[in-house]
Amino acid sequence: MYNGSSISDFILIGLSNPPEFRILLFSIILLMYFIAICGNLLILFITNFDASLNTPMYYFLSNLSVLDVICTTSTVPKMLFNVISQQKTISFNGCILQMFVFTVGMDTEFLLLTFMSLDRYLAICNPLRYTSIMSKKSCILMSVVVWTFGFSSSTFHSSSTLWMSFCGPRKINHFFCEVPQVLALSCTDISLNKSVLIVTDLILGLICIILIFISYVFIILAILNIRSTEGKKKAFSTCASHITVVLLFYGTLIFAYFKPSDDSSDMDKEIAVFYTIVIPMLNPILYSLRNKEVKASIQKSILRKIHFNTNSRSVLP
Repeated sequence: MYNGSSISDFILIGLSNPPEFRILLFSIILLMYFIAICGNLLILFITNFDASLNTPMYYFLSNLSVLDVICTTSTVPKMLFNVISQQKTISFNGCILQMFVFTVGMDTEFLLLTFMSLDRYLAICNPLRYTSIMSKKSCILMSVVVWTFGFSSSTFHSSSTLWMSFCGPRKINHFFCEVPQVLALSCTDISLNKSVLIVTDLILGLICIILIFISYVFIILAILNIRSTEGKKKAFSTCASHITVVLLFYGTLIFAYFKPSDDSSDMDKEIAVFYTIVIPMLNPILYSLRNKEVKASIQKSILRKIHFNTNSRSVLP
Protein backbone atom coordinates (compact mmCIF):
# COMPACT_ATOMS: atom_id res chain seq x y z
CA MET A 1 0.00 0.00 0.00
CA TYR A 2 1.11 3.52 -0.83
CA ASN A 3 -0.16 6.80 0.55
CA GLY A 4 -0.34 10.18 -1.11
CA SER A 5 2.80 11.48 0.55
CA SER A 6 5.08 8.59 -0.40
CA ILE A 7 3.90 7.58 -3.87
CA SER A 8 6.20 8.96 -6.56
CA ASP A 9 4.48 8.37 -9.88
CA PHE A 10 1.75 6.69 -11.90
CA ILE A 11 1.96 4.76 -15.16
CA LEU A 12 -0.26 6.00 -18.00
CA ILE A 13 -1.25 3.10 -20.26
CA GLY A 14 -2.18 5.53 -23.02
CA LEU A 15 -3.88 4.79 -26.32
CA SER A 16 -3.83 1.27 -27.69
CA ASN A 17 -1.81 1.46 -30.88
CA PRO A 18 0.62 -0.91 -32.67
CA PRO A 19 4.27 0.24 -32.54
CA GLU A 20 4.42 0.68 -36.31
CA PHE A 21 1.70 3.35 -36.16
CA ARG A 22 3.30 5.45 -33.43
CA ILE A 23 4.77 8.04 -35.80
CA LEU A 24 1.49 8.33 -37.72
CA LEU A 25 -0.53 8.69 -34.51
CA PHE A 26 1.96 11.23 -33.15
CA SER A 27 1.74 13.27 -36.36
CA ILE A 28 -2.08 13.27 -36.40
CA ILE A 29 -2.39 14.30 -32.76
CA LEU A 30 0.30 16.97 -33.15
CA LEU A 31 -1.48 18.43 -36.20
CA MET A 32 -4.82 18.51 -34.38
CA TYR A 33 -3.18 20.13 -31.35
CA PHE A 34 -1.52 22.74 -33.56
CA ILE A 35 -4.84 23.57 -35.26
CA ALA A 36 -6.63 23.77 -31.89
CA ILE A 37 -4.05 26.11 -30.33
CA CYS A 38 -3.67 28.36 -33.39
CA GLY A 39 -7.43 28.53 -33.98
CA ASN A 40 -8.27 29.45 -30.41
CA LEU A 41 -5.43 31.97 -30.15
CA LEU A 42 -6.72 33.55 -33.37
CA ILE A 43 -10.22 33.82 -31.87
CA LEU A 44 -8.72 35.37 -28.74
CA PHE A 45 -6.76 37.88 -30.81
CA ILE A 46 -9.59 39.09 -33.02
CA THR A 47 -12.20 39.25 -30.22
CA ASN A 48 -9.91 41.37 -28.04
CA PHE A 49 -8.36 43.67 -30.66
CA ASP A 50 -11.23 44.18 -33.10
CA ALA A 51 -13.52 46.91 -31.73
CA SER A 52 -16.48 45.64 -33.75
CA LEU A 53 -16.36 42.36 -31.78
CA ASN A 54 -16.43 43.96 -28.33
CA THR A 55 -19.83 42.47 -27.54
CA PRO A 56 -21.01 40.02 -24.83
CA MET A 57 -21.24 37.13 -27.31
CA TYR A 58 -17.60 37.47 -28.33
CA TYR A 59 -16.52 38.12 -24.76
CA PHE A 60 -17.90 34.70 -23.81
CA LEU A 61 -16.37 33.23 -26.98
CA SER A 62 -12.93 34.45 -25.88
CA ASN A 63 -13.49 32.71 -22.53
CA LEU A 64 -14.39 29.52 -24.39
CA SER A 65 -11.16 29.76 -26.38
CA VAL A 66 -9.15 30.11 -23.15
CA LEU A 67 -10.86 26.96 -21.80
CA ASP A 68 -10.08 25.03 -24.99
CA VAL A 69 -6.41 26.01 -24.78
CA ILE A 70 -6.34 24.94 -21.12
CA CYS A 71 -7.98 21.55 -21.78
CA THR A 72 -5.76 20.62 -24.71
CA THR A 73 -2.52 21.89 -23.20
CA SER A 74 -3.12 20.07 -19.92
CA THR A 75 -3.36 16.68 -21.65
CA VAL A 76 -1.98 16.60 -25.20
CA PRO A 77 1.75 17.39 -24.67
CA LYS A 78 2.12 14.53 -22.18
CA MET A 79 0.05 12.33 -24.47
CA LEU A 80 2.36 13.08 -27.41
CA PHE A 81 5.42 12.27 -25.31
CA ASN A 82 3.94 8.95 -24.20
CA VAL A 83 3.02 7.94 -27.76
CA ILE A 84 6.67 7.83 -28.85
CA SER A 85 8.30 7.10 -25.49
CA GLN A 86 8.85 3.76 -23.80
CA GLN A 87 8.62 5.39 -20.37
CA LYS A 88 4.97 6.35 -19.79
CA THR A 89 5.18 7.52 -16.20
CA ILE A 90 3.84 10.73 -14.73
CA SER A 91 4.86 12.04 -11.33
CA PHE A 92 2.31 12.09 -8.54
CA ASN A 93 2.38 15.90 -8.36
CA GLY A 94 2.25 16.12 -12.14
CA CYS A 95 -0.80 13.86 -12.18
CA ILE A 96 -2.60 15.96 -9.58
CA LEU A 97 -1.73 19.17 -11.45
CA GLN A 98 -2.94 17.71 -14.75
CA MET A 99 -6.17 16.54 -13.13
CA PHE A 100 -6.69 19.97 -11.53
CA VAL A 101 -6.13 22.00 -14.71
CA PHE A 102 -8.24 19.73 -16.91
CA THR A 103 -11.14 19.64 -14.43
CA VAL A 104 -11.08 23.44 -14.18
CA GLY A 105 -11.54 23.64 -17.95
CA MET A 106 -14.32 21.05 -18.19
CA ASP A 107 -16.39 22.19 -15.20
CA THR A 108 -16.09 25.84 -16.19
CA GLU A 109 -17.28 25.06 -19.72
CA PHE A 110 -20.50 23.53 -18.36
CA LEU A 111 -21.64 26.89 -17.00
CA LEU A 112 -20.06 29.02 -19.72
CA LEU A 113 -22.10 27.36 -22.48
CA THR A 114 -25.22 27.97 -20.39
CA PHE A 115 -24.47 31.68 -20.01
CA MET A 116 -23.77 31.86 -23.74
CA SER A 117 -27.27 30.49 -24.42
CA LEU A 118 -28.69 33.09 -22.00
CA ASP A 119 -26.89 35.78 -23.98
CA ARG A 120 -28.48 34.57 -27.23
CA TYR A 121 -31.90 34.37 -25.55
CA LEU A 122 -31.73 37.99 -24.39
CA ALA A 123 -30.38 39.21 -27.74
CA ILE A 124 -33.21 37.63 -29.74
CA CYS A 125 -36.14 37.50 -27.30
CA ASN A 126 -35.55 40.73 -25.40
CA PRO A 127 -33.44 42.98 -27.67
CA LEU A 128 -34.62 46.28 -26.14
CA ARG A 129 -33.22 45.38 -22.72
CA TYR A 130 -30.25 43.40 -24.02
CA THR A 131 -27.70 46.21 -23.71
CA SER A 132 -28.70 47.15 -20.19
CA ILE A 133 -28.85 43.55 -18.91
CA MET A 134 -25.71 42.29 -20.67
CA SER A 135 -23.52 45.19 -19.65
CA LYS A 136 -19.78 44.89 -19.32
CA LYS A 137 -20.14 44.59 -15.56
CA SER A 138 -22.69 41.77 -15.92
CA CYS A 139 -20.47 39.86 -18.34
CA ILE A 140 -17.49 40.12 -16.03
CA LEU A 141 -19.63 38.97 -13.10
CA MET A 142 -20.87 35.95 -15.09
CA SER A 143 -17.33 34.99 -16.08
CA VAL A 144 -16.22 35.30 -12.43
CA VAL A 145 -19.05 32.95 -11.41
CA VAL A 146 -18.20 30.25 -13.98
CA TRP A 147 -14.45 30.40 -13.33
CA THR A 148 -14.95 30.39 -9.56
CA PHE A 149 -17.13 27.32 -9.81
CA GLY A 150 -14.59 25.57 -12.04
CA PHE A 151 -11.71 26.29 -9.68
CA SER A 152 -13.73 25.35 -6.58
CA SER A 153 -14.90 22.03 -7.99
CA SER A 154 -11.45 21.15 -9.31
CA THR A 155 -9.76 22.14 -6.04
CA PHE A 156 -11.97 19.74 -4.08
CA HIS A 157 -11.24 16.76 -6.35
CA SER A 158 -7.51 17.47 -6.60
CA SER A 159 -6.82 18.36 -2.95
CA SER A 160 -8.74 15.35 -1.65
CA THR A 161 -6.53 13.09 -3.76
CA LEU A 162 -3.49 14.28 -1.84
CA TRP A 163 -4.75 12.53 1.31
CA MET A 164 -5.75 9.24 -0.29
CA SER A 165 -3.94 5.92 -0.03
CA PHE A 166 -3.16 4.05 -3.24
CA CYS A 167 -2.73 0.32 -3.81
CA GLY A 168 -0.49 -1.12 -6.47
CA PRO A 169 -0.38 -1.50 -9.40
CA ARG A 170 -0.23 2.22 -10.10
CA LYS A 171 -1.36 1.90 -13.71
CA ILE A 172 -3.93 4.37 -15.04
CA ASN A 173 -5.71 2.91 -18.06
CA HIS A 174 -5.93 6.29 -19.79
CA PHE A 175 -3.69 8.78 -21.60
CA PHE A 176 -4.04 11.43 -18.87
CA CYS A 177 -5.00 11.71 -15.21
CA GLU A 178 -8.78 12.04 -15.12
CA VAL A 179 -10.65 12.05 -11.81
CA PRO A 180 -12.54 8.71 -12.14
CA GLN A 181 -9.43 6.78 -13.21
CA VAL A 182 -7.32 8.18 -10.35
CA LEU A 183 -10.06 7.49 -7.79
CA ALA A 184 -10.27 3.89 -8.99
CA LEU A 185 -6.69 3.28 -7.78
CA SER A 186 -7.34 4.49 -4.24
CA CYS A 187 -7.65 2.23 -1.22
CA THR A 188 -9.34 5.02 0.75
CA ASP A 189 -13.10 5.34 1.15
CA ILE A 190 -14.02 7.49 -1.85
CA SER A 191 -17.81 7.52 -1.38
CA LEU A 192 -17.80 11.27 -0.69
CA ASN A 193 -15.64 11.94 -3.73
CA LYS A 194 -17.95 9.87 -5.93
CA SER A 195 -21.00 11.67 -4.57
CA VAL A 196 -19.51 15.09 -5.30
CA LEU A 197 -18.43 13.88 -8.75
CA ILE A 198 -21.97 12.74 -9.52
CA VAL A 199 -23.41 16.03 -8.30
CA THR A 200 -20.94 18.03 -10.35
CA ASP A 201 -21.09 16.05 -13.58
CA LEU A 202 -24.68 14.83 -13.67
CA ILE A 203 -26.87 17.18 -11.66
CA LEU A 204 -25.05 20.33 -12.77
CA GLY A 205 -24.85 19.01 -16.32
CA LEU A 206 -28.55 18.20 -16.29
CA ILE A 207 -29.44 21.65 -14.96
CA CYS A 208 -27.30 23.29 -17.64
CA ILE A 209 -28.85 21.16 -20.40
CA ILE A 210 -32.38 22.02 -19.21
CA LEU A 211 -31.58 25.76 -19.09
CA ILE A 212 -30.00 25.66 -22.55
CA PHE A 213 -32.97 23.71 -23.91
CA ILE A 214 -35.48 26.18 -22.44
CA SER A 215 -33.50 29.12 -23.83
CA TYR A 216 -33.53 27.70 -27.33
CA VAL A 217 -37.23 26.84 -27.18
CA PHE A 218 -37.95 30.54 -26.62
CA ILE A 219 -35.32 31.51 -29.20
CA ILE A 220 -36.87 29.29 -31.87
CA LEU A 221 -40.37 30.61 -31.09
CA ALA A 222 -39.07 34.17 -31.36
CA ILE A 223 -37.33 33.44 -34.68
CA LEU A 224 -40.51 31.88 -36.10
CA ASN A 225 -42.39 35.09 -35.28
CA ILE A 226 -39.96 37.17 -37.38
CA ARG A 227 -41.76 38.04 -40.61
CA SER A 228 -38.87 38.51 -43.01
CA THR A 229 -36.89 35.51 -44.24
CA GLU A 230 -33.67 37.52 -44.08
CA GLY A 231 -34.36 38.40 -40.44
CA LYS A 232 -34.93 34.74 -39.58
CA LYS A 233 -31.65 33.75 -41.24
CA LYS A 234 -29.72 36.48 -39.46
CA ALA A 235 -31.18 35.56 -36.07
CA PHE A 236 -30.53 31.86 -36.56
CA SER A 237 -26.96 32.45 -37.81
CA THR A 238 -26.05 34.09 -34.50
CA CYS A 239 -27.07 30.87 -32.69
CA ALA A 240 -25.95 28.19 -35.15
CA SER A 241 -22.33 28.00 -33.97
CA HIS A 242 -23.30 27.87 -30.30
CA ILE A 243 -25.91 25.16 -30.92
CA THR A 244 -23.32 23.05 -32.76
CA VAL A 245 -20.75 23.48 -29.97
CA VAL A 246 -23.35 22.55 -27.31
CA LEU A 247 -24.40 19.43 -29.23
CA LEU A 248 -20.78 18.32 -29.65
CA PHE A 249 -19.79 18.99 -26.03
CA TYR A 250 -22.84 17.64 -24.23
CA GLY A 251 -23.45 14.86 -26.75
CA THR A 252 -19.96 13.49 -26.20
CA LEU A 253 -20.20 13.67 -22.39
CA ILE A 254 -23.68 12.12 -22.32
CA PHE A 255 -22.45 9.23 -24.47
CA ALA A 256 -19.40 8.84 -22.21
CA TYR A 257 -21.46 8.62 -19.01
CA PHE A 258 -24.48 6.70 -20.28
CA LYS A 259 -22.87 4.18 -22.60
CA PRO A 260 -23.29 0.48 -21.64
CA SER A 261 -21.16 -0.40 -18.62
CA ASP A 262 -19.74 -3.49 -20.32
CA ASP A 263 -18.04 -1.43 -23.03
CA SER A 264 -14.24 -1.60 -23.01
CA SER A 265 -12.07 1.04 -21.43
CA ASP A 266 -10.55 1.64 -24.88
CA MET A 267 -13.84 3.28 -25.84
CA ASP A 268 -13.48 5.61 -22.83
CA LYS A 269 -10.12 6.72 -24.18
CA GLU A 270 -11.50 7.22 -27.68
CA ILE A 271 -14.31 9.36 -26.31
CA ALA A 272 -11.78 11.31 -24.22
CA VAL A 273 -9.77 12.04 -27.38
CA PHE A 274 -12.90 13.66 -28.78
CA TYR A 275 -13.49 16.07 -25.89
CA THR A 276 -9.82 16.80 -25.19
CA ILE A 277 -8.60 17.36 -28.76
CA VAL A 278 -11.32 17.20 -31.43
CA ILE A 279 -13.85 19.59 -29.89
CA PRO A 280 -11.25 22.27 -28.97
CA MET A 281 -10.00 22.01 -32.55
CA LEU A 282 -13.51 22.31 -34.05
CA ASN A 283 -14.78 25.19 -31.88
CA PRO A 284 -12.77 28.00 -33.53
CA ILE A 285 -13.46 26.50 -36.97
CA LEU A 286 -17.21 26.48 -36.32
CA TYR A 287 -17.22 30.02 -35.01
CA SER A 288 -15.07 31.36 -37.85
CA LEU A 289 -16.63 29.51 -40.79
CA ARG A 290 -20.27 30.00 -39.72
CA ASN A 291 -19.98 33.57 -38.45
CA LYS A 292 -19.82 36.43 -40.92
CA GLU A 293 -18.47 38.93 -38.36
CA VAL A 294 -15.59 36.65 -37.36
CA LYS A 295 -14.74 35.89 -40.99
CA ALA A 296 -14.83 39.59 -41.85
CA SER A 297 -12.55 40.38 -38.90
CA ILE A 298 -10.06 37.67 -39.93
CA GLN A 299 -10.06 38.91 -43.54
CA LYS A 300 -9.59 42.49 -42.35
CA SER A 301 -6.64 41.45 -40.17
CA ILE A 302 -5.02 39.57 -43.07
CA LEU A 303 -5.48 42.52 -45.46
CA ARG A 304 -4.09 44.90 -42.84
CA LYS A 305 -1.04 42.66 -42.45
CA ILE A 306 -0.52 42.46 -46.23
CA HIS A 307 -0.89 46.23 -46.53
CA PHE A 308 1.61 46.77 -43.72
CA ASN A 309 4.16 44.43 -45.35
CA THR A 310 3.70 46.15 -48.72
CA ASN A 311 4.26 49.58 -47.21
CA SER A 312 7.31 48.32 -45.29
CA ARG A 313 8.91 47.07 -48.51
CA SER A 314 8.14 50.29 -50.34
CA VAL A 315 10.09 52.42 -47.87
CA LEU A 316 13.16 50.18 -47.99
CA PRO A 317 16.09 51.66 -50.01
